[in-house]
Amino acid sequence: MSQAVLEFREVSKRFNSLNAVDRVSFSIQAGEIFTLLGPSGCGKTTTLRLIAGLEEPDDGEILINGKPVAAPRRGLVLAPDKRQLGMVFQSYAIWPHLTVFENIAFPLRVRRETDGVIRRRVHEALDSVGLAGFSERGATQLSGGQQQRVALARALVYAPALLLLDEPLSNLDAKLREQMRLEIRALQKKLSLTILYVTHDQAEAMTLSDRIAVVNGGRFEQVGTPAEVYEKPATFFVGEFLGRMVSLDGTIIKSGADLWIHVAVADVRLVVRGDPAKTFQAGERVRLICRPEDIEILSAGEIQQNQLPAQIEQVAYLGDRFEYQVRVAGVSFIVAAAKKHRYDAGTAVRLSIDPGRLNIRSA
Repeated sequence: MSQAVLEFREVSKRFNSLNAVDRVSFSIQAGEIFTLLGPSGCGKTTTLRLIAGLEEPDDGEILINGKPVAAPRRGLVLAPDKRQLGMVFQSYAIWPHLTVFENIAFPLRVRRETDGVIRRRVHEALDSVGLAGFSERGATQLSGGQQQRVALARALVYAPALLLLDEPLSNLDAKLREQMRLEIRALQKKLSLTILYVTHDQAEAMTLSDRIAVVNGGRFEQVGTPAEVYEKPATFFVGEFLGRMVSLDGTIIKSGADLWIHVAVADVRLVVRGDPAKTFQAGERVRLICRPEDIEILSAGEIQQNQLPAQIEQVAYLGDRFEYQVRVAGVSFIVAAAKKHRYDAGTAVRLSIDPGRLNIRSA
């Protein structure tokens, strides 16, 4: 594997008694969008600020392109402007009294580049973000989406090794956020950018990222591709944070290589195949976890293999689909279904569960 653009080695940051970043280790490869996803206060922005040099770690090492930029045990802390980083803030930090050209040129002027280099790089950056011809406009004359592009251009103008994006779309309306997600991804591929992206928005993380780190309490609960963290959550927190979960308790029943799970609340058995049969022992209490979209609602009838009897409690019409609140014995959860079949509240139904989509955890 090639050298990582960014590497964290057992990095910690404390604020009084709070472990904001707790012995975190990870790396980012060239050309990758790596997203820190988590709720407010989980440590994701502190992690970004440690990379940027806006905070100093209490322990561990941070390396950029193989060179240490922060190593407190060795007394090494490199200044932010020496780290080859570009950064886009949540507020954009566009100077209202400067033109678009001067906003983007600022990092180059700080680095004392010549006027010819500044003109060339600024116009290249404007072209890359689709703002050619906007150089002499005032910053206050731009829309929110255009200000976002100016902030991106300013971060890219001196070809940083790593681009840091801190909740960059949170101030945009929903439609513009969707558009900017696509534009950031297209720009990243076009320029082969390496990006560390911070967000609390699951949709942003899923659509933009090559890999996601789900952050909770200063630690990385799971790191993986969007499909891995969504389909195979390592912890219940990861599963809940990335979307709705259905959770049922059961007991392992084994017969040779075959394995069933007896779901007591519905007095039915679910057949499980593959690795889980080797992991759990007969009689062991387990928790079955799956996504609502892996459950199909069927009309009432004889209960077949991997089906549960249920009742519709409430119906919500969302235009393109229905959402049904269903009850299986004492457990209620929401399942979406296409409009071609409609069930009224109070209707008895069957729920068909895809056994290949079940995650099994010790209770």
